[in-house]
Amino acid sequence: MTLHHLTRATLAATLIASFSHAALAETPADVQVPDGNSVALETVGVGAITYMCETRDDGSMGWVFKGPSAALNDRDGTQVGSYYGPPATWEALDGSKITATELSTSPNGDGNIPLQLVEANPAEGEGAMTGVSYIQRLETEGGVAPDVTCGADNEGAQAVVTYQADYIFWTAE
Repeated sequence: MTLHHLTRATLAATLIASFSHAALAETPADVQVPDGNSVALETVGVGAITYMCETRDDGSMGWVFKGPSAALNDRDGTQVGSYYGPPATWEALDGSKITATELSTSPNGDGNIPLQLVEANPAEGEGAMTGVSYIQRLETEGGVAPDVTCGADNEGAQAVVTYQADYIFWTAE
Protein backbone atom coordinates (compact mmCIF):
# COMPACT_ATOMS: atom_id res chain seq x y z
CA MET A 1 0.00 0.00 0.00
CA THR A 2 2.76 2.48 0.89
CA LEU A 3 4.69 1.62 -2.27
CA HIS A 4 1.56 2.29 -4.36
CA HIS A 5 1.06 5.73 -2.75
CA LEU A 6 4.76 6.53 -3.09
CA THR A 7 4.70 5.61 -6.77
CA ARG A 8 1.60 7.75 -7.37
CA ALA A 9 3.17 10.68 -5.48
CA THR A 10 6.40 10.34 -7.45
CA LEU A 11 4.48 10.20 -10.72
CA ALA A 12 2.40 13.25 -9.75
CA ALA A 13 5.53 15.21 -8.80
CA THR A 14 7.15 14.27 -12.10
CA LEU A 15 4.08 15.34 -14.07
CA ILE A 16 3.89 18.66 -12.22
CA ALA A 17 7.60 19.28 -12.81
CA SER A 18 7.19 18.39 -16.51
CA PHE A 19 4.20 20.70 -16.87
CA SER A 20 6.02 23.56 -15.15
CA HIS A 21 9.11 23.18 -17.34
CA ALA A 22 6.97 22.96 -20.49
CA ALA A 23 4.97 26.04 -19.50
CA LEU A 24 8.16 27.94 -18.72
CA ALA A 25 9.66 27.01 -22.10
CA GLU A 26 6.58 28.43 -23.90
CA THR A 27 6.53 31.64 -21.84
CA PRO A 28 7.85 34.77 -23.59
CA ALA A 29 11.41 35.63 -22.53
CA ASP A 30 10.26 38.94 -21.00
CA VAL A 31 8.28 37.17 -18.28
CA GLN A 32 10.42 34.09 -17.61
CA VAL A 33 11.61 33.51 -14.08
CA PRO A 34 15.40 33.49 -13.63
CA ASP A 35 17.22 30.19 -13.16
CA GLY A 36 17.59 29.06 -9.57
CA ASN A 37 13.87 29.19 -8.76
CA SER A 38 11.25 26.45 -8.70
CA VAL A 39 7.46 26.41 -8.75
CA ALA A 40 5.98 26.45 -5.26
CA LEU A 41 2.30 27.01 -6.02
CA GLU A 42 0.11 27.22 -9.13
CA THR A 43 -3.20 29.05 -8.91
CA VAL A 44 -5.95 30.35 -11.17
CA GLY A 45 -7.11 33.87 -10.37
CA VAL A 46 -10.77 34.49 -11.15
CA GLY A 47 -12.18 37.92 -10.51
CA ALA A 48 -12.44 41.49 -11.70
CA ILE A 49 -10.38 44.60 -12.35
CA THR A 50 -11.76 48.04 -11.60
CA TYR A 51 -11.11 51.05 -13.85
CA MET A 52 -12.22 54.66 -13.43
CA CYS A 53 -12.77 57.31 -16.08
CA GLU A 54 -10.50 60.20 -15.10
CA THR A 55 -7.75 62.53 -16.22
CA ARG A 56 -4.49 60.67 -16.79
CA ASP A 57 -1.01 61.91 -15.91
CA ASP A 58 -0.58 63.23 -19.46
CA GLY A 59 -3.74 65.36 -19.17
CA SER A 60 -5.92 63.21 -21.43
CA MET A 61 -9.12 61.49 -20.26
CA GLY A 62 -9.08 57.71 -20.11
CA TRP A 63 -9.83 54.56 -18.18
CA VAL A 64 -7.33 54.31 -15.31
CA PHE A 65 -6.54 51.02 -13.55
CA LYS A 66 -7.69 51.12 -9.91
CA GLY A 67 -7.13 47.56 -8.74
CA PRO A 68 -7.90 43.84 -8.89
CA SER A 69 -10.10 41.63 -6.76
CA ALA A 70 -9.82 37.91 -7.43
CA ALA A 71 -10.04 34.52 -5.79
CA LEU A 72 -6.90 32.39 -6.14
CA ASN A 73 -7.97 28.80 -6.73
CA ASP A 74 -5.99 25.59 -7.00
CA ARG A 75 -6.35 23.42 -10.13
CA ASP A 76 -9.37 21.69 -8.55
CA GLY A 77 -11.20 25.02 -8.14
CA THR A 78 -10.77 25.24 -4.35
CA GLN A 79 -9.95 28.73 -3.13
CA VAL A 80 -6.47 28.91 -1.57
CA GLY A 81 -6.09 32.67 -1.39
CA SER A 82 -6.99 36.05 -2.82
CA TYR A 83 -5.45 38.79 -4.92
CA TYR A 84 -6.39 42.42 -4.35
CA GLY A 85 -5.05 45.94 -4.36
CA PRO A 86 -3.72 48.50 -4.45
CA PRO A 87 -1.05 47.75 -3.69
CA ALA A 88 -1.16 44.43 -5.53
CA THR A 89 -1.31 41.84 -2.74
CA TRP A 90 -1.47 38.06 -2.90
CA GLU A 91 -2.79 36.55 0.35
CA ALA A 92 -3.04 32.85 1.22
CA LEU A 93 -5.91 31.58 3.35
CA ASP A 94 -3.35 31.02 6.15
CA GLY A 95 -2.95 34.82 6.38
CA SER A 96 0.54 35.05 4.87
CA LYS A 97 0.75 37.66 2.13
CA ILE A 98 3.11 39.38 -0.25
CA THR A 99 3.33 42.49 -2.37
CA ALA A 100 5.66 42.72 -5.35
CA THR A 101 7.42 44.96 -7.83
CA GLU A 102 6.67 44.59 -11.54
CA LEU A 103 9.72 43.60 -13.59
CA SER A 104 8.18 43.15 -17.04
CA THR A 105 5.09 42.44 -19.12
CA SER A 106 4.39 40.80 -22.46
CA PRO A 107 1.27 41.24 -24.66
CA ASN A 108 -1.23 38.39 -24.71
CA GLY A 109 -3.62 39.27 -27.51
CA ASP A 110 -6.51 41.68 -27.95
CA GLY A 111 -8.86 41.92 -24.99
CA ASN A 112 -6.46 40.28 -22.54
CA ILE A 113 -4.32 41.94 -19.89
CA PRO A 114 -0.62 41.30 -20.51
CA LEU A 115 1.43 38.47 -19.09
CA GLN A 116 3.52 39.70 -16.19
CA LEU A 117 6.56 38.93 -14.07
CA VAL A 118 6.89 40.46 -10.60
CA GLU A 119 9.55 40.13 -7.92
CA ALA A 120 8.06 39.42 -4.50
CA ASN A 121 8.80 41.49 -1.43
CA PRO A 122 9.38 39.56 1.81
CA ALA A 123 6.22 37.88 3.06
CA GLU A 124 4.15 39.16 5.94
CA GLY A 125 3.25 36.28 8.26
CA GLU A 126 4.33 32.65 8.09
CA GLY A 127 2.71 30.30 5.64
CA ALA A 128 2.24 29.58 1.94
CA MET A 129 3.67 32.94 0.82
CA THR A 130 6.84 32.63 2.90
CA GLY A 131 9.89 32.43 0.64
CA VAL A 132 8.10 33.37 -2.60
CA SER A 133 10.63 35.06 -4.87
CA TYR A 134 8.68 35.69 -8.09
CA ILE A 135 5.11 35.55 -9.39
CA GLN A 136 4.19 35.05 -13.02
CA ARG A 137 0.80 36.01 -14.44
CA LEU A 138 0.15 33.74 -17.42
CA GLU A 139 -2.77 32.54 -19.57
CA THR A 140 -4.65 35.81 -19.15
CA GLU A 141 -8.24 36.13 -20.38
CA GLY A 142 -10.06 39.48 -20.35
CA GLY A 143 -9.41 42.26 -17.88
CA VAL A 144 -8.62 45.17 -20.21
CA ALA A 145 -10.17 48.60 -19.79
CA PRO A 146 -13.68 48.84 -21.24
CA ASP A 147 -14.14 49.76 -24.89
CA VAL A 148 -16.38 52.68 -23.95
CA THR A 149 -15.61 56.35 -24.46
CA CYS A 150 -14.19 58.08 -21.40
CA GLY A 151 -14.65 61.84 -21.43
CA ALA A 152 -16.07 64.83 -19.60
CA ASP A 153 -19.61 63.38 -19.86
CA ASN A 154 -18.74 60.29 -17.81
CA GLU A 155 -15.79 61.49 -15.73
CA GLY A 156 -15.74 59.57 -12.45
CA ALA A 157 -17.55 56.57 -13.93
CA GLN A 158 -16.35 53.21 -12.70
CA ALA A 159 -16.11 50.04 -14.79
CA VAL A 160 -15.56 46.55 -13.43
CA VAL A 161 -14.19 44.06 -15.97
CA THR A 162 -13.95 40.31 -15.36
CA TYR A 163 -10.74 38.41 -15.97
CA GLN A 164 -8.93 35.16 -15.34
CA ALA A 165 -5.21 34.41 -15.15
CA ASP A 166 -2.82 31.77 -13.91
CA TYR A 167 -0.59 32.99 -11.06
CA ILE A 168 2.53 30.87 -10.65
CA PHE A 169 4.45 31.40 -7.39
CA TRP A 170 8.18 30.62 -7.37
CA THR A 171 10.74 30.17 -4.58
CA ALA A 172 14.52 30.23 -4.70
CA GLU A 173 16.09 26.76 -4.82
